[in-house]
Amino acid sequence: MGSTAAAPAKVKLRDVSLRYFTQETETEALAGISLDIRAGEFVSIIGQSGCGKSTLLSLISGLMQPTGGEVLVDGQRVDKPSPKVGYMLQQDYLFEWRTILENTLLGAEIQGRDIVAAGDRAKMLLTRYGLGQFFDYLPRQLSGGMRQRAALARTLVTEPDVVLLDEPFSALDSQTRIALADEVADVLRREGKTAILVTHDIGEAIAMADRVVVMSRRPGRIRSDHAIRLAEGDGKRPTPFAARSTQQFNTYFKMLWEELEVHVEG
Repeated sequence: MGSTAAAPAKVKLRDVSLRYFTQETETEALAGISLDIRAGEFVSIIGQSGCGKSTLLSLISGLMQPTGGEVLVDGQRVDKPSPKVGYMLQQDYLFEWRTILENTLLGAEIQGRDIVAAGDRAKMLLTRYGLGQFFDYLPRQLSGGMRQRAALARTLVTEPDVVLLDEPFSALDSQTRIALADEVADVLRREGKTAILVTHDIGEAIAMADRVVVMSRRPGRIRSDHAIRLAEGDGKRPTPFAARSTQQFNTYFKMLWEELEVHVEG
């Protein structure tokens, strides 16, 4: 399991565990997670609800600390949020009283960055994502897909090396979801980002990622780690939409479906 490449890991988890403590009980959420993710790699994480997928992203982002083991980014232990890591959540969390451009600049403001330079990058990103005419619009004036594009621009405006994606398309209709998955995958690959996607959608995981990591039920452990190799007739990697029509896609889907034990016994 895991990468055998000689290049050092961009993100490394070493025997990571996490326990929650209350007055009444102790809950083991994660146990013995070890995982290497190379620079520029796109990794999807799947598993049944409650297995700790989103918790894993919180540990990588520095929003939470493990109770055992360690998380490293560029060889440095993660003990707090870092500008190297951007986090795109399931909800867009755009502030309704701020314009789209102002929302996009929020992270740069919090990090104390040069706001003029950040503004130029925000406008470039929004324009690239088809929002060039909507700088002064409020979030409620945009569709769900447009709001998620703005959230992606907000995540990337601070130029993180690692982008965490926690079910970012789940609130969208299926057509918009697939279209936006194409756009997001293209953006992250063109910018050379290291991306980690948590999703319940097996097809989405396969179509977008270089690897799919399967987690077990709680306490979450890595059950398997699969390299995803999809190719069109010209040998190039297909877009997430085109990937769903490849012969390899169906093979991967069936294998992962069976691993997740989602069959309903009659």
